[in-house]
Amino acid sequence: MRLEARVIGEPGLGNPAAPSAPLVGLTDVWKVYRAGRVEFPALRGVDLAVQPGEMLAIVGPSGSGKSTILNVIAGIDRATKGDVTVTGRDLGEMSENELARWRGETVGIVFQFFQLLPTLTALENVMLPLDFAGRGRVAERTERARERLALVGLDDKADRFPSELSGGEQQRTAVARALACDPALLIADEPTGNLDTATAAETLAVIERVNQAGTTVVFVTHDRALSARADRVVEIRDGIVEPGP
Repeated sequence: MRLEARVIGEPGLGNPAAPSAPLVGLTDVWKVYRAGRVEFPALRGVDLAVQPGEMLAIVGPSGSGKSTILNVIAGIDRATKGDVTVTGRDLGEMSENELARWRGETVGIVFQFFQLLPTLTALENVMLPLDFAGRGRVAERTERARERLALVGLDDKADRFPSELSGGEQQRTAVARALACDPALLIADEPTGNLDTATAAETLAVIERVNQAGTTVVFVTHDRALSARADRVVEIRDGIVEPGP
């Protein structure tokens, strides 16, 4: 089943495809994992289009393929079959080095368990993508990282280590890090799954502000109250994507 999406807002801050084209396009995408002679199909013929500026929630039970679909969109996993196009690029035609470079410039990723480096301050964690991409001089990267921390309301916590931050503050730092290189697409894998209800709502509010500023957002969640705040919801079960409630 092919899902049609409406255009919501403006393109993101990176280098998205033309506004008339989907920012993300999946056509008959399959992902099959193999263990010896046993096959485990995680995605089964997925068709999905995400328009520039849209905020899409993907819901479904554990093991349904939610994380796999994010990994395929981000180029972390390659589709076994089908076409994956993101920001006008055919991911299947790119080498691993090209994918890594494209991902660093185009996609910001927020994980459920923060994934902050414990020996670096919040500011240094946010600077990491800029350091890897070689964006500008050190002073310029520092200023950009401070701006991203201010965007998530943590400019006063720049010199704190992750252990000195609350769970919500750590996740907001992770959001700031994901936005460091002005990605066209922000992907979040259960971004509130490790947080209490109030902190989860606070974190999602930050992501909503990012989306309202023009960045396309795709996130997965098991919490239907949170998914209801997205522009559109799709549901995945047994690797098959269907329109959400």
